[in-house]
Amino acid sequence: MPYNNNPIPRPPTISGSVSLPLARVKKIINADEDINACSANAAFAIAVATEEFVYYLTEQAHKMAKAEKKPKRALGYNHIQQAVARLDNLEFLTDVVPKTIPYKEAKAERERKKAAQAAAAEANSAAGAAANGQRTLPDAIIANGAVEAPAAPVQATAGAQRADGPRGDVMDVDRNGSV
Repeated sequence: MPYNNNPIPRPPTISGSVSLPLARVKKIINADEDINACSANAAFAIAVATEEFVYYLTEQAHKMAKAEKKPKRALGYNHIQQAVARLDNLEFLTDVVPKTIPYKEAKAERERKKAAQAAAAEANSAAGAAANGQRTLPDAIIANGAVEAPAAPVQATAGAQRADGPRGDVMDVDRNGSV
């Protein structure tokens, strides 16, 4: 005896009741920060529209299940994903219903992303930028709890001479030897 694979037909007219619980619909609407209040009529209209959308999505997924070489009894995630991928009016769901990939490929992709992030962090640290985007002093010397600024062009005082510093950079030195 063959299975009954026909979808349940939608009611021909919209009555005063919906299958979705209105209290739950109102809670979901009120969870949105942008909406201050929602009337009962608006919640009912949203519930009806949601039911129509779910009916259309499952109807299209059912068509995908029937189109397979060996039709399935039940709808699966792959049927919904196929409907989203093939129909233009369901294209907005591509981020919500992504194509499934095997675990090995997902693990390899995750490892590639980690390696790329590590390489980017290493390149940033080599360029003098910290992981959070802040720059560090390239030649800062921490001595006795104080940070000495690197040798930078400084206005020379009267009687100063130029001399090579211990790291090979040029420093302005007064005649008495202070920097």
